[in-house]
Amino acid sequence: MSPPRLGLPNLGFGVGLRSAHFDHLLSHWPPVDWFEIISENFMDSGGRPRMVLDEIVARYPVVAHGVSMSIGSADPLDGDYLARLKRFVDEIEPVWVSDHVCWTGVAGLNTHELVPIPFTEESLAHVVERVRILQDVLERPLVLENPSSYVTYVASTMTEWEFLSRMAEEADCGLLLDVANVRVSSVNHDFDALEYLRGLPHERIVQMHLAGHDDVGTHIVDTHDRGVCDEVWELYRVACELTGGVSTLIEWDDRLPAFAEVHAEVLKARRYVGGAVSPAGT
Repeated sequence: MSPPRLGLPNLGFGVGLRSAHFDHLLSHWPPVDWFEIISENFMDSGGRPRMVLDEIVARYPVVAHGVSMSIGSADPLDGDYLARLKRFVDEIEPVWVSDHVCWTGVAGLNTHELVPIPFTEESLAHVVERVRILQDVLERPLVLENPSSYVTYVASTMTEWEFLSRMAEEADCGLLLDVANVRVSSVNHDFDALEYLRGLPHERIVQMHLAGHDDVGTHIVDTHDRGVCDEVWELYRVACELTGGVSTLIEWDDRLPAFAEVHAEVLKARRYVGGAVSPAGT
């Protein structure tokens, strides 16, 4: 296992906390290493969702994963959102807070989509400044994810992995390497996924995501609605060799099966890292 990055531990193998699994979790308290929550699903919630979260936090390590920081937007950072997020993470004390290298809206409108940014010197300086501000506001390091993408910008002057590497170093933040997103974007934009993985600052990768996707022939859609394919497992194997192994999570959001099936998928990652089975093993 790798040493802590940015003072953050290797949590092992985790599962996303989803409301469809609440009853199962409260009845069985399964042997899961840790849970990842979508910050926006809980930060303004009371009632049963917050009760369940409080029970989970009391028993398991939890990481807060956001989708609304809009780090790459030209709009000012949303002070109200940040105040609510800060209050929330101060209450539940997640092991770390993460979000995406993207923008989600402009001119006060939220698209609720993770829109890619151009990889230029100007956008790099913009993002680095905003990450520094966010880390100061939250009083903790940020861990930032590479989103899947379906378009690129003719204005880009560097690769995505060059952009992420420089951002992480200059802003002094962590990286959440979504291995499935590397696979999706590499096919959609015809780049070498292995070159991407090798080009990252491996000592700054705090966490990895794995997920299923839909290959429609002309491109791949990041659907989070099935198990992990062999190509992503193979990239994960390489990523583990490069990083020494870091906290890993299975994302499954659509056509969500029973908790046991999702948990079994993440246990494949545990066994695969240990070399016990092939990535297609069960």
